[in-house]
Amino acid sequence: MAVYNAPDDTALCRKWALGDPITEKYHDHEWCKISHDDRFQFEMLSLEGASVGLSWRTILHKREAYRRAYHDFDIDICASMGDDELEGLLNDESLIRNRNKIYSVRNNAIAVHKIQKEYGSFDKYLWGFTDGKQIDGRWNTPEEVPTVSEISKAMSRDMKKRGMKFVGPVITYSFLQSIGIVNDHLAGCKYR
Repeated sequence: MAVYNAPDDTALCRKWALGDPITEKYHDHEWCKISHDDRFQFEMLSLEGASVGLSWRTILHKREAYRRAYHDFDIDICASMGDDELEGLLNDESLIRNRNKIYSVRNNAIAVHKIQKEYGSFDKYLWGFTDGKQIDGRWNTPEEVPTVSEISKAMSRDMKKRGMKFVGPVITYSFLQSIGIVNDHLAGCKYR
């Protein structure tokens, strides 16, 4: 019986991350890796929201500043942040100083609280869109990797109905990759 050995497509898969140690580390150790941690999922939702109109590389370089500003993305603390604290973040040059994005973290934390009460966890809500299964594209080229899917569209619609901000279908697709519900590493990538 012949054994098929997939080509090593690691360099091709990592192309978007190459040349930047922070982005490379994210690709290799976090991107498309399954997470069931509500706090981490909320962090990724918040960072993806901050990335709207910007590069993911920019956001990854500001990640530690975001963690400091938003109390390591503790959902309870973020949900209770006052206007004065949020206004103060608009003066923090280490963040993207967009009022709507700054306030969206509190807004989305409040929505996540409601989801946790309804579903028992944010994780159960998120993975419910795929019946608990990871979507693995097993793509062969970067050009095959989509930027949106029926699942990201459905999740986006539902999140918007729940009052969440910065959760369009493209951002939601990136979010699904960031928490491992979607695995878009190329079939031959050693980090898949």
